[in-house]
Amino acid sequence: MNSDIKKFGTAPVFFTAISTILGAILFLRFGFAVGTLGFWGVILIILLGHMVTIPTALAISEIATNKRVEGGGEYFIISRSFGLNIGATIGIALFFSQAISVAFYVIAFTEAFEFLFNFIVEKFGFVLPRQAISLPVMAGLAVLIIKKGANLGVKALYFVVAILFISIIMFFLGSTGHADESTFNLANAQLRNPQDFFVVFAIIFPAFTGMTAGVGLSGDLKKPSVSIPLGTTLATFAGMIIYFFVVYKLAQSAPVEELLEHQLIMAQIALGGVIVIPLGLAASTISSALGSVMVAPRTLQALALDKAFPSSRINYWLSRATAKDNEPVNASLVTCVIAFVFVALGDVNAVATIISMFFMVTYGSLCLISFLNHFGSSPSYRPSFKSRWYISIIGFVVAVWIMFKISTAYALLSFILIAVIYLYVDHYHKSRKGFASIFANALFQLNRNLQVMIQKKQSKKEQREWRPSAICISKDSFKRDKAFRLLNWISYKYGFGTYLHHIVGYYSKNTSEQARQEHKKLMEHVNNIENHVYIDTLISPSNTSAIAQAIQIPGIAGMENNMVIFEYDKENPKNLTEIIDNFALVNSGDFDICVLACSNREIPYKKGIHIWINSLDTENANLMIFLGFIISGHPDWKKGQIQIFNVCRPNELEKTKKAMDELVLSGRLPISGKNIRLLIQEQNVSIKAIINEHSANTGLTLIGIREELVKKEKEKQFEGYNELGTILFVHSKDQKSIE
Repeated sequence: MNSDIKKFGTAPVFFTAISTILGAILFLRFGFAVGTLGFWGVILIILLGHMVTIPTALAISEIATNKRVEGGGEYFIISRSFGLNIGATIGIALFFSQAISVAFYVIAFTEAFEFLFNFIVEKFGFVLPRQAISLPVMAGLAVLIIKKGANLGVKALYFVVAILFISIIMFFLGSTGHADESTFNLANAQLRNPQDFFVVFAIIFPAFTGMTAGVGLSGDLKKPSVSIPLGTTLATFAGMIIYFFVVYKLAQSAPVEELLEHQLIMAQIALGGVIVIPLGLAASTISSALGSVMVAPRTLQALALDKAFPSSRINYWLSRATAKDNEPVNASLVTCVIAFVFVALGDVNAVATIISMFFMVTYGSLCLISFLNHFGSSPSYRPSFKSRWYISIIGFVVAVWIMFKISTAYALLSFILIAVIYLYVDHYHKSRKGFASIFANALFQLNRNLQVMIQKKQSKKEQREWRPSAICISKDSFKRDKAFRLLNWISYKYGFGTYLHHIVGYYSKNTSEQARQEHKKLMEHVNNIENHVYIDTLISPSNTSAIAQAIQIPGIAGMENNMVIFEYDKENPKNLTEIIDNFALVNSGDFDICVLACSNREIPYKKGIHIWINSLDTENANLMIFLGFIISGHPDWKKGQIQIFNVCRPNELEKTKKAMDELVLSGRLPISGKNIRLLIQEQNVSIKAIINEHSANTGLTLIGIREELVKKEKEKQFEGYNELGTILFVHSKDQKSIE
């Protein structure tokens, strides 16, 4: 698109926004608000409303000076920050709000002709329907915008804004007999009927929704990064100041009864008000309608360009624009049709609340984007205009709070509609899934801060509660996945896990690329399961160097790693020797060691977990019980049970039984007494034989190992369990305390 097509400066942004801010609500409802709540009540409404609009105006100004804002205004900002699917969801809701707003303003425009409707009733006794004026006006507006586009719309905008400002000036110059006698001043101003505060707020709030109207012209501006901040901020603050003076003038110039009785009370106050105020109302509503009918098609066009809709034909048709000046003619046609439907209905009071809700969702989103950008501290976020993070988060929180204060039902309905739209968009745009960088940056910062905080806390804490933070190192990730499954069981609820895929070799361009490809393959493999494990790759020339590197890396949870898991193929244990050779290396640190012997047999989860302990192996017993409890917490094991087998000599039976009973009764053993079995080891019968007999068909068997026996017996320590399936050999660095 040529730069000369985008020929608008700051003025259209300012005038589009200010004409919507000083719109129908100002003329038709401010008198009622002052009459109901009093001067201070309406001032509070203005201040509360601007606790949303000012942070939003500052957020838009900030975002617009950081990145090139193209056509679509608010939609473009939201979609490029939250991702296309979330952006399309909010964008669709925003478009309908803008399109229905056209109808809202056209219907309000007919109130300027109240004198005509009254005259017809008095003269002919005939009630002329409002549609007699609103439908022809809507038709004229449609022809104007479709034929001439934004160019004529902006020219007309200047004309109607001039009338609007003249009418407001005449209002301030006017006076009433009451005003001459009024003793009103700020000292005796009242706050009345506080119980009706949010009822009136709901009526008044649409007046505040105009400050982002000019942002929709972003695609037609020479310099959006200059015009949007300047125009939007000026309009927001100018509107707020004018509101304050209008409220003061109303409170000073008319008694409460007249403020409540006369909808166009401003006409009775203004100089030449009978003509000027209806003209001002007509100008404000038609300018607001013009602003909305220019902005809504551009939002729809931007959605279509981003392929937000399921049909490529619909996207193509809606995105089409005139070659001469890039006017979104088809999107304008759709906007006008929607507006026609609601103008024909004539009453959009219920819809107006939904409109406000969707606008609040938009404003809250813009404030949240600004906050997340501040919090995420991305180097690419360098706006020339800067807001403050606390202003943005206040805007977001207040926006959500106000939604529920206006109407909990409508707020919930808005969130449900947005959720339904998102699920639909996400369904037909599955390929666009992904984590928007704004969320990722914020999570990186949050994770960093939490880890530093945890490290500081733990350094001061003498005794820490034990929970597993495990590393699993494997070269055979694509041959078998039982080690990964074990780590996932441990990490599901109670522990933390890091899975390291070992690539044998020296770090180079080739191995680095191999690591990227294999990491991508691993991530794709776990996408279809509920994964709680952090996955990474490790390039190292040998097992020993890989283990030495791995045990020094920090834990992903902010706590130090305290467990190392090795794995080998039970039927083909060629890497078992390497594990045994590095056993002492790992044991020199504060690590528990688990060695998973993976069987080719599938794990029968229903058969549960068997834990084997004996009186000579008290060091490992508690850790195995802990691990059994932690693993069984995963949904895979929901139909299985833990069984503890305690092997003892005949003369130790009573003593062992008493010790186990005490553990169960005290509640320190997370298992039922019926799941504990005491087995007597007869003379000339090995423990391995007993284990083979009782655990041949179990899902997972936990067996304790001791460093001195691993060093002495080597591979024999792990052999002789031919009847068993998958086995987890456990070595505890120190005895864990069961409490």
